[in-house]
Amino acid sequence: MLNVIGVATNVPSTKLKLLEELGVIIKTKRPNNKKTNLYLLTDKGLALTPILVELATWSDNHLRDIHPTILNGKQMELLRHDKAAFARMLEKKYREKLATMTYVQ
Repeated sequence: MLNVIGVATNVPSTKLKLLEELGVIIKTKRPNNKKTNLYLLTDKGLALTPILVELATWSDNHLRDIHPTILNGKQMELLRHDKAAFARMLEKKYREKLATMTYVQ
């Protein structure tokens, strides 16, 4: 079976299981929705933030010409001028969001 973007539905599931086995993410559920899986980053997963920042930088430098609607603004300016501060901001926002979420631990 294929999903909307033409990827076999078992492929994302297999990748998520691998990330879980590696300790990059944990799988949990929301208390009000036991059917839907919720995947959260572990500290090990958050340690990948610098890599994601580099991918965002590459995208900004190489894809903006062919995809001009890529996010722009204050956050992208921070990325362009201070990658470390951008990475800290991303991690801080993630942790703040996580603190407000209700999920089964």
